[in-house]
Amino acid sequence: MTLFTQSTMLKNIALACTVFTLSFSLQAQSDTALDLDALLKQLEEGKFAQSEKNNRREQDFINQRAQQDQMLRDAIAKRDEQLALSERLETQFEENEFKIADLNGALDNRLGSLKELFGVLQQVAGDTKNKFSNSVISAQIPGRSEFLDNMAQSMGSSTKLASIAEIERVWFEIQREMTESGKVTRFTTDVVEAGGQKVTKEVVRVGPFGLVADGLYLDYQGATGVVSELLRQPANRFVDSTANLQASSGELVSFGLDPTGGSILGLLVQAPSLEERIHQGELVGYIIIAVGAIGIFVAIWRFLVLTTITNSVNRQLKSNTLSDKNPLGRVLKVKENYPNVDTEALELHLTEAILGEVPKLGRYLTLVKMISVVAPLGGLLGTVTGMIVTFQQITLFGTGDPKIMAGGISSALMTTVLGLVVAIPTTLLYALLSTQSKNVVMILQEQAAGVIAERAEKQEAKA
Repeated sequence: MTLFTQSTMLKNIALACTVFTLSFSLQAQSDTALDLDALLKQLEEGKFAQSEKNNRREQDFINQRAQQDQMLRDAIAKRDEQLALSERLETQFEENEFKIADLNGALDNRLGSLKELFGVLQQVAGDTKNKFSNSVISAQIPGRSEFLDNMAQSMGSSTKLASIAEIERVWFEIQREMTESGKVTRFTTDVVEAGGQKVTKEVVRVGPFGLVADGLYLDYQGATGVVSELLRQPANRFVDSTANLQASSGELVSFGLDPTGGSILGLLVQAPSLEERIHQGELVGYIIIAVGAIGIFVAIWRFLVLTTITNSVNRQLKSNTLSDKNPLGRVLKVKENYPNVDTEALELHLTEAILGEVPKLGRYLTLVKMISVVAPLGGLLGTVTGMIVTFQQITLFGTGDPKIMAGGISSALMTTVLGLVVAIPTTLLYALLSTQSKNVVMILQEQAAGVIAERAEKQEAKA
């Protein structure tokens, strides 16, 4: 019924299209004035052709319907077959569950205490695997943790029991770990240098505590099995001990090892160096260091100058020949320049000469004193600004992470340290320079008083 309706509709549509085409042709050829007989003939021919075509289509639809019916029957049969198979498999699955339960019960009865033994073995294998993964001995003996991991997973995911060979190997690996922990051995492996290059090197292993190569401490990454140099090495006294260890041929040497397996060493290398601590002071710290360097340079220069002057004055005290190259000689020449003046005039001239030498002796000492006073104030300024930054960080991020506050406070206090480091030596140098200058002035005053006394005695003798 459906195919007949579809064929009738197709006939009507084809007829309408033919009529439309013929009408369009008649309109287009209206100028040629076709007669009615020709038009009727064309309609009959088109109708016959269309009827033939529709009959062929209808037959095709009928043939395809028979084919679709056959496909439907095949699908129904296949579905029935799969349903029957599903029922059989469900029945077999239920039977297998009962069998597995019975077999598990029988297995538990037969294992008895061995079941607990294999459970302990599985746990020991897992714990030992974790220990081997982080042990530096695995850098020399790789592949141990993989065996233990595979055995533990196999025993945990199936009913397969460990063989005697596997149990003996677990015991052997544990015993080998204990044995190797007491040895200092050399072996060759690939080492990733600090620059990123992978180089084959001779490595010295100190028990389970550490690895060294080329006088440097190494780090072992258990997750990847990579041996690499520490990006930052500890203090030189520890690094020197690694060189002594590698150069040793069996004799006892001092060596700095980390009993925690790398935790303490990791904290040591994270400690900031002197250069990094100086950079923590930032701009204020740089200014304090620059001012301190100027002060110390000036103090050392003036110390050398005053030392030279003191030596020249001491030589002048031992000589009877007056020289213009030292303060004492220039002051004592006043006596020769004014041989006939009275005592009071000579005293004034000597005082004038001494006062002329005092500024030369105390030159730039005030600058050193100012630096020794200003440096701590600069450090206090850096501390205050650093604390302001720290409180701003606390306002933004809270107090959940103590490292944020610790880092800011450390940077703030660093400027205070720098200020004191500059102030202490500059203060000592100023005191030393001031003492040297005063000693020379005292010598000048003492010799001037002697000259005045000598002139006064001569004048009294003449009188």
